[in-house]
Amino acid sequence: MGLKLNLNLKEPGRRYVRAYTPGDDFYESLIEMHRDLNDEQSSQVNARLILLLANHIGDLSILREAMVIAREGA
Repeated sequence: MGLKLNLNLKEPGRRYVRAYTPGDDFYESLIEMHRDLNDEQSSQVNARLILLLANHIGDLSILREAMVIAREGA
């Protein structure tokens, strides 16, 4: 199974009227996570979040695929 590139955000047990609403909810939470942090703290929080999510995913081939895609256009 490869990296999921289609919209896949959801909250279990919650019904959404619009398909993009979970993405908006995630973005709002992400912005809130950075509120009142300086640039260094924000970078540290991002790095910690990446490592936590990478550990949760666990599949190195999926993580490598995501890194290649994330780097495209940088």
